[in-house]
Amino acid sequence: MKRRHRLIADALHRAHRWVERAGAIAPGTALGEEFGTLAPGSCIAFPPMSLFGTRSMHIGSGTMIGRQCSLAVGYGPDDPGAPARGLVIGERCVIGARATITAHESVVIGDDVWFGQDVYISDANHGYQDPETPIGLQFGQHDPVEIGSGSWIGRGAVILPGTRIGRNVVVGAGSVVRGVVPDHTVVVGVPARVVRRLEPGIGWVSSARPTDVMPAVSTAEVARALGLFVSGDQPRLGEPEPAAS
Repeated sequence: MKRRHRLIADALHRAHRWVERAGAIAPGTALGEEFGTLAPGSCIAFPPMSLFGTRSMHIGSGTMIGRQCSLAVGYGPDDPGAPARGLVIGERCVIGARATITAHESVVIGDDVWFGQDVYISDANHGYQDPETPIGLQFGQHDPVEIGSGSWIGRGAVILPGTRIGRNVVVGAGSVVRGVVPDHTVVVGVPARVVRRLEPGIGWVSSARPTDVMPAVSTAEVARALGLFVSGDQPRLGEPEPAAS
């Protein structure tokens, strides 16, 4: 009986992996061709939670979108008022599983932006001003969202309408962000606030304790400290340093 269960489990696991590969949305697939742009090397994992307004979505090359994500442009499938470029995602981005991105006017995500899981972004909220109309039927004002290149959005973060996040920003897990976030900052909390910022020539300075400074360190410097190979003129792990000329 145990052998039989193992054989069944192995068969199901193989079938599951095959379905995931076969169901992925990529350039050249029927669903992929429905997008405004789905550039080479990009992929939306199977299964997505929901997709509509794909003709208004433009996704750059090398971008990976996790399973069970919801991507939407407009107020429903085939919305005639949907903008032509409602959702723009740059190159080499990673959108974590179960993310929800809803664009009514414009959501723009730069290059090399990475999301944790369960991130939520929208460029419009429901209205509530009319006391006689259910809130779900009141459509709020559109306010575009931008996320600068190189930023990291932590798990479960909520990016509200009108948010402008700069370049190389860290948004802490579970944060709720609204407004303008400067380049090279770390923001956390509900509502999110800047807790650390990059001061040129000094380092990453704590907003609460200015004497708390983390050094600014390049990726190459970190790699050298760890003994990793980065480029052709650097030694591989365990190899001796080249002799000085």
